[in-house]
Amino acid sequence: MQAHPEEFPLSRPPGRARLATVTIPAPDLRPEAFLRHAEGEERGFWARGDRWVAHRGVVTELRGGDRSVDRFEEVASAARELARDPFVPEGTARAPRLRFYGGFSFRPDHVAEGVWSDFPAWLFHVPVLELEGEGSGDAWLRVRALVDVGASQDVFVRLRHRAEALRAELTAAGDGATRPRAAVPGHGAATDRARWEDTVRKSLEAIDRGVISKAVLARTLDVELEEPVDPVDVVAHLWKVNRGSYVFLFEPTPGATLVGAAPETVATLRDGVFHATAVAGSIRRGETTREQAELAARLLASEKDRNEQRIALDDMVARLGTVAQQIRTDPQPHVLTLDRIQHLETEIRASVPSEMGILDVLRLLHPTPAVCGLPRDSAMAFLAEAEPFERGWYSGPVGLFDAEGNGIFVPALRMGVSTGSGWRLFAGAGIVEGSVPASEWEETAIKFEPMLEALAASGVELSHTGEACVRRAAPPRAGA
Repeated sequence: MQAHPEEFPLSRPPGRARLATVTIPAPDLRPEAFLRHAEGEERGFWARGDRWVAHRGVVTELRGGDRSVDRFEEVASAARELARDPFVPEGTARAPRLRFYGGFSFRPDHVAEGVWSDFPAWLFHVPVLELEGEGSGDAWLRVRALVDVGASQDVFVRLRHRAEALRAELTAAGDGATRPRAAVPGHGAATDRARWEDTVRKSLEAIDRGVISKAVLARTLDVELEEPVDPVDVVAHLWKVNRGSYVFLFEPTPGATLVGAAPETVATLRDGVFHATAVAGSIRRGETTREQAELAARLLASEKDRNEQRIALDDMVARLGTVAQQIRTDPQPHVLTLDRIQHLETEIRASVPSEMGILDVLRLLHPTPAVCGLPRDSAMAFLAEAEPFERGWYSGPVGLFDAEGNGIFVPALRMGVSTGSGWRLFAGAGIVEGSVPASEWEETAIKFEPMLEALAASGVELSHTGEACVRRAAPPRAGA
């Protein structure tokens, strides 16, 4: 059931074509089977906890490469135009909400090349098929098509038959949650440690001169495998062990895949109500409930960690204050407990004007101090010179939104990008006054662990990673 995109150029409307959608209940379907059945197609998966959505195929896409435009407004405008005149069944008041899945690069001047050749400065898919579910066990399967304005109502009958046929096929095949995995040998090649630690020292010199106050410096770990592994296996493991994170998979071209698990949210907007999290500071979870509570209390009492978390919070609130009303934050940070790490987290809520959408808010907030540094422009310029690789979509906002301006975006963190049998993993550390290069190296090494563990759970056996052993007693701070 592979579907190929009919590209929707941002410079003109989609002519006389209209989108038609049919939804059927599908409580017996699981996202793993749905995605594995789509091998060789464009695929995506987005989940936090028990709420998830998977998609496959492309009806149309929003793709950009023009670095001279406001990419957030360009995407929002194109989405509104595409959703403007849907084809709905007779007697139906409104069409199902149309959602777009994808993301943006970290920098607006990103060039799609190398490991990022299939990831332009922005890319969003309107899928042929969506499967959405929640912890209650309810799930819904949607199928859509782009049809001529003169199409008959029979198109909805054909779409329903297609959805029902796929549901029957997947039900017969099983849930796809587990399957035998053959071992896949490989090895890793890390960033040169001496060179990276020298860059940390240069960051500290820039901080001492007052050029920047913080820089989030990243590095890479390249993993080469003898054969590809299914990214569905990788994201399924991330989802299983990172229930408090926002887990994502986006495969815009078969074999080119972005997978990760972000601990924080850049922006969520629904019907004018904004929500986000400011996350920073961390400590290990501990082996027992008592140890977890003791470590959480130590984190809450840490002046350094609280100051770091306050920096991220204050910057987000200040930027929101230029447009939002009734901004509310927790009076004190609380502890966010993940699989192996605990972070300081503050919830942010606000009301935004009705004419503003999620992409308008995202334009204000990206990049946050947690993925870039401060001041924003100075930190961006410093990173462009200091990092010897293209960030691409690493730490850029990824997620989903609809034409009404609702949506959710997270930074692409704790992630890797796959090109065939190879993976490039990314990790970063916030460099501030007092940072120690060796400690920052260890922090980034630990941040590779979620993806390395997910690859291992998918059958990967690495002879070496190019990394020294890391101590689990020193978990990563939140952020990149």
